[in-house]
Amino acid sequence: MSIRERLSGNEAAAIAMKQINPDVVAAFPITPSTEIPQYFSTFVANGTVDTEFVAVESEHSAMSACIGAEAAGSRAMTATSANGLSLMWEMIYIASSLRLPIVMSLVNRAVSGPLNIHNDHSDAMGVRDAGWIMLFSENNQEAYDNLIMAHRIAEHKDVQLPLMVCQDGFITSHSIENIELIEDDKVKEFVGSYKPEHYLLNRKEPIAIGPLDLQAYLFEHKVQQANAMRNAKKVIEEVAKDFEKMTGRKYSFFEEYKLEDAEIAIVCMNSTAGTTKFVVDQLRNQGIKAGLLKLRMFRPFPTEEIAKSLSHLKAVAVLDKADSLNGAGGALFEDVTSAMYVNNVHVPTVNYVYGIGGRDTTENQIKSVYDDLLEIVKTNKIDNPYRYIGLRK
Repeated sequence: MSIRERLSGNEAAAIAMKQINPDVVAAFPITPSTEIPQYFSTFVANGTVDTEFVAVESEHSAMSACIGAEAAGSRAMTATSANGLSLMWEMIYIASSLRLPIVMSLVNRAVSGPLNIHNDHSDAMGVRDAGWIMLFSENNQEAYDNLIMAHRIAEHKDVQLPLMVCQDGFITSHSIENIELIEDDKVKEFVGSYKPEHYLLNRKEPIAIGPLDLQAYLFEHKVQQANAMRNAKKVIEEVAKDFEKMTGRKYSFFEEYKLEDAEIAIVCMNSTAGTTKFVVDQLRNQGIKAGLLKLRMFRPFPTEEIAKSLSHLKAVAVLDKADSLNGAGGALFEDVTSAMYVNNVHVPTVNYVYGIGGRDTTENQIKSVYDDLLEIVKTNKIDNPYRYIGLRK
């Protein structure tokens, strides 16, 4: 029987870490993720876990310590946000290149400058091509559940890649919600123990970690990384099925909310999906066939599945909580439109950048996007595919 609790997103993440009981946690505080290692450190102090907690001098060192721990054969976790992730940047690539299944809670926050401690997705989008599996979380329950599934995915023999679980800073990280926790013994059994086949301190198999990798081999090693990311799709699906058997909670690459018979739809990630569902319900009551595709798995990107799910629509809006500053839309928009194009799906699609620096996104603003989609369907015309929501005039 599940345990009903009221927890913030950060508390939920820390509880998941406690139940996983990793060998090493290395962290440096940064708002709004600070509470995760702070809460977890109390479990270390009172003996609830036997984790080696490493309080380092920077986020670069935090990821370096996790890399060292994983390379030595230990299960390692960390948490960070925004500029902290930016400071890790070098080590983020090294972690994935060395095929080390580190799990990180990324509490999404605007990357400076100017300084802003509130939510957008610029931190996650900055490392979207770094070779990490990326799962996004609409609410506290999903943040908790994604972390419970994370090690099973990352450590799978066909994957062996690091994984980050994203949630929206302050919006979910500091907001208290009802949540269903899994019993400790069930989590322990589900996650299992970590027994890597190859690791640095195995005296029976002396190996090098991170050697010089020049023209003769690097290309092939990068293809191996790419193949591992492709393999992750099947593993994520398999782990989700096992998780559903244990909890009754079903997860897939994305959630289709009233999408099956929809004519217009929004694509978005994280907490904005909750507001969008509310607007979809309102529009449905008015006889408007609106729907939502809420993406959970951003890396690997489910190209064929997204194209199929959107193929029957008359117009689509993709919401990006970060601007790629490329003059051609946000990262999610680029991926969605690319997925549709290569799968020969041609649906009028527009991009909306929103919520930068934590600016509130209201139900009226979401409704205005659906109004725009209705106009596109009516006129069969898109004047400007690159748009903004909530921008001060």
